[in-house]
Amino acid sequence: MTRSQNARRNIVAFLAVLALSALTMLWLFWHYPIKTLIATIAVLAVLGISARLARSIETEAGSELEHGNQSI
Repeated sequence: MTRSQNARRNIVAFLAVLALSALTMLWLFWHYPIKTLIATIAVLAVLGISARLARSIETEAGSELEHGNQSI
């Protein structure tokens, strides 16, 4: 019973944070459209670059483990 209440509380908290984030973004976009657009594009670009770097690092680490070059 406690686990289901805790899980439900976590879901409600997640949805509340998500709704607050969306409302904040809409308010910012309504009042400051150009600045919000530039900031959004910048954040998405940083996330895209981070994802590409993470993939390249992951493939390099995977290839080193396949060849048996483990250094501990």
